[in-house]
Amino acid sequence: MPAIGCDGGMSACAAGAIPYPPRMTITREDCAARDHCDRLAMFRDRFVLPPGVIYLDGNSLGPLPRATPARLLEVAEIEWGTALIRAWNRHDWIGLPRRVGEKIARLIGAPPGSTIVADSTSVNVFKALAAALALRPERRVMVSEAGNFPTDLYVAQGLAALLGRGHTLRRVEDDDIAAAIDADVAAVLLTHVDYRSGRMLDMAAITRAAHAAGAVVIWDLAHSAGAVPLDLAKCDVDFAIGCGYKYLNGGPGAPAFLHVAPRLLDAVAMPLTGWLGHADPFAFDGDFRAAPGIARGQVGTPAVLSLAALEVGVDLALEAPEDAVRAKSLALTGLFAGLVAQECGDFGFECITPAEEVRRGSQVSFRHPEGYAIMQALIARGVIGDFRAPDVLRFGCTPLTLRHADVWDAVAILREVMQMHAYRAPEFRVRHAVT
Repeated sequence: MPAIGCDGGMSACAAGAIPYPPRMTITREDCAARDHCDRLAMFRDRFVLPPGVIYLDGNSLGPLPRATPARLLEVAEIEWGTALIRAWNRHDWIGLPRRVGEKIARLIGAPPGSTIVADSTSVNVFKALAAALALRPERRVMVSEAGNFPTDLYVAQGLAALLGRGHTLRRVEDDDIAAAIDADVAAVLLTHVDYRSGRMLDMAAITRAAHAAGAVVIWDLAHSAGAVPLDLAKCDVDFAIGCGYKYLNGGPGAPAFLHVAPRLLDAVAMPLTGWLGHADPFAFDGDFRAAPGIARGQVGTPAVLSLAALEVGVDLALEAPEDAVRAKSLALTGLFAGLVAQECGDFGFECITPAEEVRRGSQVSFRHPEGYAIMQALIARGVIGDFRAPDVLRFGCTPLTLRHADVWDAVAILREVMQMHAYRAPEFRVRHAVT
């Protein structure tokens, strides 16, 4: 039986070296050999990871970077504590949204001056979608995936009701998106990597199709930024939004980012015209004048502590070579799916994550009728993933912290849970507020 090592052939350092599903038996030694020559191995020690835990939920909340507590203490005790209000200038708190936005722009392949950190993902969806509809005032249709993340759908529904001009939301299946974009469509709101399945859409092709039909496109990058290669400039993306607390490791509730293509910046009218989106906030004019460029995407006062924490996570992400991150992501997700097929093939798991690498984000998801209880049993044993209704077990594969051997161990524990019917315990059937 061939082994997966560092000596050529099935190279431990090659993306997708383990077939998906496997055509050979995978051992823990094979996985350890991959870890031995992992180009990203040194990043693991730069995060706080509790002992006895295999963390597979970085696609929902990234782990704590070790440098973050010290940075937060510095901001609180030194900047806030000694400079007080002067810190807005002395420590450039006022520049944090633009500074961190410029760094995120490098991660997502956006031009300089086109990205800012402000507000939450949901608020930025509202701002981007409203601005997009205003660019196409004669059209009344919005297109999105039928299974898009609920906040995107809710914002679209709420915005249509608020405008009161007859806008409708056209929900379609993934394969039908391009065909659904016709001359009636004003805006297309899509999530690049699906939150349930990890399916990745072809950003370039869909954006081209939308532009050919005269529509404006908004891409939700919540499960993409920091995890998969992005080139918004090359894809000619109109708007993009994304959150800071998943693969960017900015902490719970970290602020989100908003991107607007430079060619649209001067034409975009933001629907929320707060004081920091004004051309001269400290002139305290009574009438709104939009700030030039992406600065108009701001609304209110920046959350300084949250921005400082996010900047630490973004700096870490920028250090990691993009090609190595993507290669390891594909290797980990392929390994996870392959091991579940190998070790748990008789337990009724249906993998819903695409096998094709070009269509796969950085997570693996399975359907199972006992999905919630199985996930609770795993968490009780130190394997932390999450559950998405109605029946999806979701496992994030974060390349900076997860080892191949961790994947092998997690699947071994999953096999144990299924063999012992541990998920049938009453305590694992109690639904928590957060799943």
